[in-house]
Amino acid sequence: MDALLSLLFSSEEEELYMLDRMAYFMFLMAACTFITLLFENVPYGRYATSKYGFPVNARFAWFVQELPALLLPMCLLLWTSSSKTSLLPNQLLIAMYFLHYVQRACIYPFLIRGGKPTPFASFALAFVFCCYNGFMQIRYLSHYAEYPAYWVTHPCFLIGSVLWFVGWFINVQSDHILRNLRKPGETGYKVPKGGMFEYVSGANFLGEITEWAGFTLAGHSVHSAAFAIFTAVVLASRAVAHHKWYLAKFEDYPKSRKVLIPFLF
Repeated sequence: MDALLSLLFSSEEEELYMLDRMAYFMFLMAACTFITLLFENVPYGRYATSKYGFPVNARFAWFVQELPALLLPMCLLLWTSSSKTSLLPNQLLIAMYFLHYVQRACIYPFLIRGGKPTPFASFALAFVFCCYNGFMQIRYLSHYAEYPAYWVTHPCFLIGSVLWFVGWFINVQSDHILRNLRKPGETGYKVPKGGMFEYVSGANFLGEITEWAGFTLAGHSVHSAAFAIFTAVVLASRAVAHHKWYLAKFEDYPKSRKVLIPFLF
């Protein structure tokens, strides 16, 4: 794989320059996505329509679209000269990334119970994003990211790591709550209860946003920041849409429950 990268980039300086440009482009895409989502919901699940392409089975879509975020980084670690992977800060940040995507690609899809099909356009865009972001994050962390020897004891790394774990836990717990809303054979929607759903409508989204915000604080790079902001833009929009939908669907929906940030928003 080093040979392939050497064909694409004439030097490490050129590759690092490109990785930086990829991050800045993701910031731009986050801004464009934010504007777009002011006028239209993310087309998936209950908001899916045929205008975004033919439906793709939910389990298949989640597995295939998330898999590049796991496989491509694994290839980078196994088959390239990953000069920074011997450093503890880099190892821990890479571990955070992989723990998320092992769960998201290899566990979560197979726990889905009767999920609504995903429009092909959403599936394809998610697949491309996972390829793009997976390469950007892990190539930077494995080959270019440099941290001082004390970084793992720095407040930014410690607080970021705690935030990452809290977000990961909230995300996994919230997915579990959503999966178990309906008993076998039941159909229709129910109000989620328990965990952070007692405080916000988008508990699963809050978890993932917190997770990548912590990753950004611990990693201190433009690449992780771009990922966190793009994630926040997309998931915050979903949380707003879900909250409005719940309020319209259920007359007894808890009025004290916020959209995404407990007690505030």
